[in-house]
Amino acid sequence: MIKDLEGYAPDVLVPPDFDAFWASTLHRPGPVLLSATRVPTRLRLISTWDVAFAGFGGHPIRAWYSRPSFIEDVTIPAIVEFPGYGRGRGFPHERLAWVTAGYAHLLMDVRGQGGRYGNGGDTPDPGAAPDAPWPVTWGIGSPDTYYYRRLITDAVRAVLAVRALPGVDPSRVAALGNSQGGGVALAVAGLVPDLAALLVTSPFLCDIHNALSHVDTSPYGEIASYLAVRRDLTPAAFDTLSYVEGVTFAGRSSAPACFGTGLRDTVCPPTGAYAAFNAYGGPRTDKEIHAYPFNGHEAGDAFHVAHQLEWLAAHLPPDPR
Repeated sequence: MIKDLEGYAPDVLVPPDFDAFWASTLHRPGPVLLSATRVPTRLRLISTWDVAFAGFGGHPIRAWYSRPSFIEDVTIPAIVEFPGYGRGRGFPHERLAWVTAGYAHLLMDVRGQGGRYGNGGDTPDPGAAPDAPWPVTWGIGSPDTYYYRRLITDAVRAVLAVRALPGVDPSRVAALGNSQGGGVALAVAGLVPDLAALLVTSPFLCDIHNALSHVDTSPYGEIASYLAVRRDLTPAAFDTLSYVEGVTFAGRSSAPACFGTGLRDTVCPPTGAYAAFNAYGGPRTDKEIHAYPFNGHEAGDAFHVAHQLEWLAAHLPPDPR
């Protein structure tokens, strides 16, 4: 199976106005960072701020910004992390591996999500379509109204926001995500040309047409269930999805990248991860992929995080001193 995946390069529909669509979407003058309020926690070695920044449409998006408290006076690289489907930013003490490794860390909240698992979110989605039951189907009839247009824009602006925070080296910012977060991070890599590094695991929204044909689990299964009722909307939905296809973003990316996938993943199939990896960057791009034959959507779990920590330390050392 690995040999087949190593050469897997599906044809994906690329709209002729793909680049113009995203350039127009992302163009928004004005400040990005709205506020950063320090919050008290019992984490004595970590300092945390409650951040708000202007996302799609100027909507305020919440995030946790954390960094090692014992080097607050040092300018360090930052990691912007995007949560998985149905999850919000939760509590500031939940995701600490990257901070304890010496990086600044911005955990972006996910607009309109946070109610499925984890510990909730704090960002509504003013653009949600009330007739669609799941975020992945909100506004799917048009790329202009689609939910992931808003979420991906939020993610790009999260990178701009973290660059505006004190103590962050704006030239050394990485994007990180698993599942939905992986697909969003991959989009960021395709839309932010000077991103320093990318870490993506089990990415959603990659090789979408193939995944919809073979996967019944959420979130892909939610699209299928929606189109089983809205049959006449299928052509428009596939056109919309082509504007958020991770394989297309991958071909426009150039940052060094570390991928991970589980070969038994029935949520975001490994075909999607390999399609994006194989399309990623050019022939000289620094990239690697770790495949776990007996793992599913967790894709190696903490074992893979150990690989990510080693890889990122080599490509983006946390402290230049």
